[in-house]
Amino acid sequence: MSGNLITPGHMPEIRTGVLPEHAAMISALEATGNYRVLQRFEARTHYAAPTPSTGVRRGLIVDVETTGLDTTNDRIIELGLVAFEFDSAGRVYGVHPMRDWFEDPGIPIPIEAVEITGITDDMVRGQRIDDAAVAAEIEAAHLVIAHNASFDRRMLERRFPAFATKHWGCSLHDVPWSQFGCRGAKLDYLLFQLCSAFHTGHRAGDDCLATLHVLATPRDGEATPLTRLLERARRNTVRLWAIGTPIETKELLKARGYRWFNGSPARPKTWFRDLDETDVEAEQAWLREHAYGGLTSPPWRLDKYSARERYSERMG
Repeated sequence: MSGNLITPGHMPEIRTGVLPEHAAMISALEATGNYRVLQRFEARTHYAAPTPSTGVRRGLIVDVETTGLDTTNDRIIELGLVAFEFDSAGRVYGVHPMRDWFEDPGIPIPIEAVEITGITDDMVRGQRIDDAAVAAEIEAAHLVIAHNASFDRRMLERRFPAFATKHWGCSLHDVPWSQFGCRGAKLDYLLFQLCSAFHTGHRAGDDCLATLHVLATPRDGEATPLTRLLERARRNTVRLWAIGTPIETKELLKARGYRWFNGSPARPKTWFRDLDETDVEAEQAWLREHAYGGLTSPPWRLDKYSARERYSERMG
């Protein structure tokens, strides 16, 4: 069965573009309950059709490869973009051609980055991202999505400041993947678990197409993961800064889901947690009792963010 992998334990799923003789073999294998056959992911030009004449907006999936993980100092070496049409219910319609560029960072790519990305100095030498093309994509987009927006957004805003004017969503953190039966959120795993598919591309543009596919594939009845992402993007986030909590509450805060902020010129080092607005009052009550010893007026701080600021450098 060329183009398929076989893995244990999954019930058959509806597939497209499978030859009848292959379909019969797949059905026979999966009917045993001992196998799951994965189909090679192929990019689509549309999902739902036809595209409505009104009520449709344009999304933009982005992915970057970089010289490292420092969003302040490391540099982009590849950018992938995929634009698409969607509606308020989370249905995806037309998909625009994938765009992908290498960029010479002006320094040797560290060996660690070469091992992770597969991108070498020879591949990027003399290359540059098309600034005008990216500017046009930014201008047209109503929503930008990345599969780790807290990283991609910060890297891209340094290189293309116009990204700071857009609303952003994160397919890694803004979708409750556990509700779709997923125990993790790595892209390859989501593609396998939700779509019975695999892809061999390791370029940024290929990952954009795979990200769109897992977001656009209906699950949970008629809902798509994009539906859940849009619900999250429409809500404000409140960051609760647990300023001045005693050091002995460290493990308690970590277990509660607080993360450590290492300080900046504008903010001190402290623990923080991001919450929906409806959860803030209950969380403050917990924090007052368990971390501040019942203090009447704790020195915590609240900052409210929308999708226009979320995942950007402006949050910390």
